[in-house]
Amino acid sequence: MLEDLEHDQDLDQDQDEPCPQGNLALQVTALPRDTNAFNDIYGGWLVNQMDLAATATASRLAGGRVATVAIDRMAFMVPVNVGADLAFYTQVEDIGRSSIKVQVEVWSDDPMAVERRKVTEALFVFVAIDSSGRTRSLPQR
Repeated sequence: MLEDLEHDQDLDQDQDEPCPQGNLALQVTALPRDTNAFNDIYGGWLVNQMDLAATATASRLAGGRVATVAIDRMAFMVPVNVGADLAFYTQVEDIGRSSIKVQVEVWSDDPMAVERRKVTEALFVFVAIDSSGRTRSLPQR
């Protein structure tokens, strides 16, 4: 009986810890070349990596070429240190006739920090395009 109670408490603690939403789409290590003069990782570099992860997810669903048309709800929560291992998780939020919305979360496993932390998140909007660069309908699923 006591063991069951302790097991339930362990489960409750596990559920209280934040965890990534979606599927792992990309992993990279933040390197010195990706920093500014203050040794912080460039926000633009991080957005670029997020776009790569989201594009991979959207292009798979679109069955081909997609273009980023918007980035919405961008929020940086903690800085990223050189040497941090970053994991990019993607989750499809909405699929339209020719558009796909992909939520991206970035998590850091930083050797300088005690625990894994959520770094940033944003909603990326894509539109499927044909070889001429014109909007096309998404394939039927």
